[in-house]
Amino acid sequence: MTPSQNIDRLLEIMAALRTPESGCPWDLQQNFATIAPYTLEEAYEVADAIARNDLADLKDELGDLLLQVVFHARMAQEQDAFAFGDVVEAITTKLIRRHPHVFGDKHAGDPQAVKRLWEDIKAQEKREKAAHGQPVPQGALAGVPVALPALTRALKLQAKASQVGFDWNDPRAVLHKIREEVDEIEDALDNDTANAAGEIGDLLFAAVNLARHLHADPETLLRQTSAKFERRFAAIERALAARGKAPRDSTLAEMDALWNEAKKAE
Repeated sequence: MTPSQNIDRLLEIMAALRTPESGCPWDLQQNFATIAPYTLEEAYEVADAIARNDLADLKDELGDLLLQVVFHARMAQEQDAFAFGDVVEAITTKLIRRHPHVFGDKHAGDPQAVKRLWEDIKAQEKREKAAHGQPVPQGALAGVPVALPALTRALKLQAKASQVGFDWNDPRAVLHKIREEVDEIEDALDNDTANAAGEIGDLLFAAVNLARHLHADPETLLRQTSAKFERRFAAIERALAARGKAPRDSTLAEMDALWNEAKKAE
């Protein structure tokens, strides 16, 4: 079987991999639950390629992510639930329905107007589902997937709460809350260390809230800080190696001084 730019070839390959007796034993053993972690991993690798601005790698990672969609669709087809074509039809239908300012007679002249229109359409979709007896999550915070990364889920929960008025109007008020959470951690360390970890969760949640008020994505911010930490720690290792040493052979004071040098160099 030869490669192709046509999606049909990818569907044929996936079908061959899942064909009993002649297919791949590993692929045949999989189900939705076992493949789901790979789907999440591939999505993260796409984000990583974008963060590194590596377009060649992005091409490969998008292919890996597309394979996940094809894999899930093939397993669904085997159960007579739906096929890949149904997935395509569902998303094209949704895109047309949610962009009446492009494909219909609605008007939205700026991103905020588009966002308001989008929310109105999603609300209408929920009403239609309820009218047809389909289960619809209730409450202002409904619809935020539990499987999201913790920082992203916190961000989305806070954004939904903000839509119904449960929010601060000033980032400085959030900063005050962060200081309050830090004080509670300190108090827990002094009096109740068993609860200190839970207080750290509150601090992280408040930090996400501050990022949201500053129109920043907390996942992106933490990835950037982690990359900065890696970069500076690598500089420490190089400096120590030049002295014939490794981190485990050095004192914290020595490494901290090299950290400050790496920070100045940036």
